[in-house]
Amino acid sequence: MKVAVTSLGESLESPVDRRFGRARFLILIDADSGQWSAHGNEQNLEAAQGAGIQSAQRVAELGAEAVITGHCGPKAFATLTAAGIAVYPEAEGTVQDALDAFRTGSLEKADAADVASGFGSV
Repeated sequence: MKVAVTSLGESLESPVDRRFGRARFLILIDADSGQWSAHGNEQNLEAAQGAGIQSAQRVAELGAEAVITGHCGPKAFATLTAAGIAVYPEAEGTVQDALDAFRTGSLEKADAADVASGFGSV
């Protein structure tokens, strides 16, 4: 299973970015093999609008089946779930910490967005 984790940096030791749409990086991890790659999200850092939707589309293009993040707004959540991608919010610590929590079942799959639209856009 491929999992995308929002990150402030380009490694597994980087902190989880609490924002989904305006995350600095998306770390794509194959949870089975452990292989990973970092993908910049620069185009959405300063987007006037639509950052969540565009980031969700990018996650789908990368082939992720799940997203681990701090928070996810309603438009991004709708786009992710429409693509069949599960959302696991409220992740903390490093990307590796979040992945470990996911693997042990400590993160709960979201049934809805956990923040209002535009969270973290300022």
